[in-house]
Amino acid sequence: MTATKTPIVLIHGLWMTPASWNTWAEYFRARGHEVIVPGWPGIDDREVADIRSNPEALKGIGLAQIADHYERIIRALPEKPIIMGHSFGGLLTQMLADRGLGVAYVGVTPGQPAGITTLPPSTLRTGFPILANPFDKNGAKPISKAHFHFTFGNDLDREASDRIWQDFAVNSYNRVFFEGVAGAFNEKGGVSHVDYGRTDRAPLLVITGEIDHVVPPAIGRAIVKKYRATGSPAVVDYREFPGRTHRIVSQDGWQEVAEYALTWATEHAEAASRTA
Repeated sequence: MTATKTPIVLIHGLWMTPASWNTWAEYFRARGHEVIVPGWPGIDDREVADIRSNPEALKGIGLAQIADHYERIIRALPEKPIIMGHSFGGLLTQMLADRGLGVAYVGVTPGQPAGITTLPPSTLRTGFPILANPFDKNGAKPISKAHFHFTFGNDLDREASDRIWQDFAVNSYNRVFFEGVAGAFNEKGGVSHVDYGRTDRAPLLVITGEIDHVVPPAIGRAIVKKYRATGSPAVVDYREFPGRTHRIVSQDGWQEVAEYALTWATEHAEAASRTA
């Protein structure tokens, strides 16, 4: 009998829906994996146009609620999955790793957990439309086409970026951004707190893109450094891909990144299971 392959849970990021993972999801399914791609609370399986016209369900939702939502989904699976997350989904992946829910984890251009203060100017610029109005902390602000071009489409001309905005971009969860930034300066009390020194954490891979404006490589390196500085034996690896933006999961050449993430995750999950 052929052994079944480890299921994979994909977690999307801010301003996106599960559709942002269509490329990787189909790629992994073609290789025999069950792939589960749940939406954040309030997004679920709704269409982009519906979310834009009625974003009320996104308001006031924070990181803890989203992490709890994914934990319930993962615990209902028959076995522990590989968990991969993009952007804020990569931060959520690390929060779920802290809860011991997966057999391997991949943070793709991930947000940083609490206590990592590296915030390059381009990162702050991506959050400015939200952070500029603290009175709208519980809002659900749309992302403009111009800001989307800076944030996701900086390898494209404006016309091509606008087409992607039309197909994929939705409103933000403002609270998530405020919690993420606040956590940078409040390691113990931040919502995104994780135990960097946890010794029994399954292997974690951090991936960044060279020209990413949202999560530049400096953030990815700072995340890995923070984990490794504890002396924990838990595996934490890093890989930077040249010429890649924050749209790394669908940007031309995405297959190379997807294959690297899948190979790394399956090999490390298998190795960990042999030594368990």
